[in-house]
Amino acid sequence: MQRLFSMFPRGLPGLGLLLLRIAVACAVVLNVYARRGELATWLLVSSVLLAAALFIGLLTPGVALLAVAANLVLPMSGNVGFQSAGYIAMATINALALCLLGPGYYSLDALLFARRVIDLTPPDERKPL
Repeated sequence: MQRLFSMFPRGLPGLGLLLLRIAVACAVVLNVYARRGELATWLLVSSVLLAAALFIGLLTPGVALLAVAANLVLPMSGNVGFQSAGYIAMATINALALCLLGPGYYSLDALLFARRVIDLTPPDERKPL
């Protein structure tokens, strides 16, 4: 993950990525909820797990790519009107943007894969922060 993204922005850019992750997760859930009677149970459960992984920021680039695929495949299961086609297009573009941007600081990916500073100086010689 660290090789994919050299930084995990914090502050307002990190908050923007958090909001983008939440928006994509909500779009996946709403897309599945609208077709809940037409889809198999395993597809419903996997979509909820996909949304949960997006929400917490776990393996964000790969999961966002799966969200792009889900947004493109799920509408083919039923009739899509003009308004819902626009919604699906926007949800797909948001998921693709999230895939390209990365998870941000406020994610599980940042906790697991971000760079860390290791201070090897003895404790008595360290400068206070």
